[in-house]
Amino acid sequence: MQDFAIRLSDRPGELAQVAAMLARYGVNLKSLAALAMDGRATVHILPDEAEPARAALTKHAISFTETTVVTVLLENRAGELARVGHRLSEVGVNLQALYVTGLVDNLVELAIVADDPEKARQALD
Repeated sequence: MQDFAIRLSDRPGELAQVAAMLARYGVNLKSLAALAMDGRATVHILPDEAEPARAALTKHAISFTETTVVTVLLENRAGELARVGHRLSEVGVNLQALYVTGLVDNLVELAIVADDPEKARQALD
């Protein structure tokens, strides 16, 4: 699974334009996270398929960073995020983004975007 971090201006309609363009290319999003700060916005998307998203963003000259995502299943209880954070920090992995991609019963699927996805995967296996 691939994460696409897209930088946008923090103004009305920016996200809508990107979302409409991705839809025209048939890009379905499994999950997304967004944050605006100091006049800039960053949108992280997890498309069902990376290639159509990559092609659409590239064709429309929309700047993005692509990173392999590590997913983990956690129990939905206090302390699970702290446990994951400690494991990653112990091996020197820096987090770039986190988001929930699914909830089933008492389990939470968490998508982790890290500076070293392979090291993150090994630390969490």
